[in-house]
Amino acid sequence: MTEWSVHAIKYADRNARTRADSFVFDDNHDAPHAMDYFIWVLRSGDDVILIDTGYDAAEGLSRDRPIRRDPAEALAPLGLKPEDITTLIVTHLHYDHAGGLHLFPNATLHLQAAEMAFATGPCMCHDTLRMPYTAEHICEAIKRLYTGRMVFHEGDGQVADGVTVHRIGGHSQGLQAVRVKTSEGYMCLASDAAHYYENAFANKPFPIVVDVQDMLEGFGKIVALASSPKLMIPGHDPLVREIFPQDQTDFIYRLDKGPTRWPF
Repeated sequence: MTEWSVHAIKYADRNARTRADSFVFDDNHDAPHAMDYFIWVLRSGDDVILIDTGYDAAEGLSRDRPIRRDPAEALAPLGLKPEDITTLIVTHLHYDHAGGLHLFPNATLHLQAAEMAFATGPCMCHDTLRMPYTAEHICEAIKRLYTGRMVFHEGDGQVADGVTVHRIGGHSQGLQAVRVKTSEGYMCLASDAAHYYENAFANKPFPIVVDVQDMLEGFGKIVALASSPKLMIPGHDPLVREIFPQDQTDFIYRLDKGPTRWPF
């Protein structure tokens, strides 16, 4: 089976947060709790897969969440240009994961059918459910559909040899995690199925949630998808930068060799 290298690219952060923003019913709810924003690159030989797109400066301005670097430009240290990306896994359509779809014009998207149905359906009549989405991003996804550059998955699906997607739900109706074969075993890129290690390992739900039961059951699923708990990668945890080595530059981290230390 094909083995892939895995890089996490940090493009933004939001440090004016508390634990109440990250965990439901947390005892220490007012303590500071920072969040990092990542996209992920898989490579095997000449094959490249991008997971999620981040969001651009305009979206950051509209939400008062500025980015530190443009996600498309952040690929440069890995020798990649935005137009090089032809396969793009979108874990879900929230603004911080699909806000840069327009930056990758040659990409075919891999998305759960349930996520498209959710983001374009009657649930979006509710302000609370609509809040993490931006209409322009959904329209860009629909344009890919109408130009033949969309692959829908129903639950589990294969994107490439050694790369599969798995619907988790919870945080959004069609949220999917990515399982990838590496030299260390199977890695699970959880995206927002676990924003932080603590969500999954301490069974603590994240406050932005569509289905709490799906979220709680999803914690076990994403850990089981990985060959070891060390190879389950949460979507927003700054701890990733502390336990995995930098590669090429100070905002890119090599994941596929495993962490250099394990704090759990």
